[in-house]
Amino acid sequence: MELGIGMFGDLAFDQATGKYRDAGTKIREILDQVKLMDEVGLDVFAMGEHHRPDYAVSSPEMVLAAAASITKNIKLASGVTVLSSSEPVKVYEDFATLDLISDGRAEIFVGRGSFIESFPLYGYSLNDYEELFNEKLELLMKINTEENVTWSGKLRAPMQNQTVYPRAKNGGKIPIWRAVGGTPQSVLSAAQMGMPLVVAIIGGMPAQFRNLIEFYKQEYKKAGHDVSQMQIAVHSHTFVSNDPSVVDGYFHNYKSQMDRVGASRGWAPYTKMQYDGGRSREGALFIGSPAEVADKIAYMKELFGITRFIGHMDIGDPAHDITLKSIELFGDEVKPAVQDL
Repeated sequence: MELGIGMFGDLAFDQATGKYRDAGTKIREILDQVKLMDEVGLDVFAMGEHHRPDYAVSSPEMVLAAAASITKNIKLASGVTVLSSSEPVKVYEDFATLDLISDGRAEIFVGRGSFIESFPLYGYSLNDYEELFNEKLELLMKINTEENVTWSGKLRAPMQNQTVYPRAKNGGKIPIWRAVGGTPQSVLSAAQMGMPLVVAIIGGMPAQFRNLIEFYKQEYKKAGHDVSQMQIAVHSHTFVSNDPSVVDGYFHNYKSQMDRVGASRGWAPYTKMQYDGGRSREGALFIGSPAEVADKIAYMKELFGITRFIGHMDIGDPAHDITLKSIELFGDEVKPAVQDL
């Protein structure tokens, strides 16, 4: 099973100045952190896409390309590419270029995203929400697998016997994962297309997702895909420390971001009881000591048969030094412990 780390580039808000932390500083810290991930033997890094003042990264491809130049082995993925408001040709071109820079380490996680700012920003209508994603995914998959593309849809101009350059290293093909938040229709579509699945589990109890993942497995087999090629990942909020005071103190970072997002969605303020409940073995927060986190990841393997776990490790913009320590522990202690378990 592969272990990796995901980030969104969260920016802390300074109540004294009324400003978010400098985005450039944050991005440079992320690059230091990815370099360490590679050094401690983690398998994948996923960089999210947002178009908001509280996140530093709107172009994951640029950050991943910079990371490619300072790493050797770690896979570099978007987490996620908001495909509904992206141009499939440009998505393929960017990631094919990243694939060539990194010598074959690029991956794309496609999803609808959990925010809608990119739609008006790029001139798309939310009325076309479903159709935009389905049409663009169809085109992206076609570009990824066919040298010469002929395609037509309703919301984009057709392509007639055109090739998109450059082509990625592995016969032009880049691994494309479908990232979902729990919608059965999205899971069904991924299974029918034979796409690897990333399930974001960020609340409640992971065991509640068992039926959904079993549904994916059943439909994947029913569609006639090679079961030996099936890949399933879980993506959950994660932080690792041997210091109980750091784990306890991380609640304030976590709450700040959850409350900031929740304010626009009608959520009640996040509580310490929710945090402690999420940290329990049955909860969805992989926050604690290396042994606690490893035990919960092994439990995910037991529950779902996952092939990859991605720990989302920058919620609330924790300090750079404790994030580096968390990454170090995740690679040096959590990963071997999971393998032993």
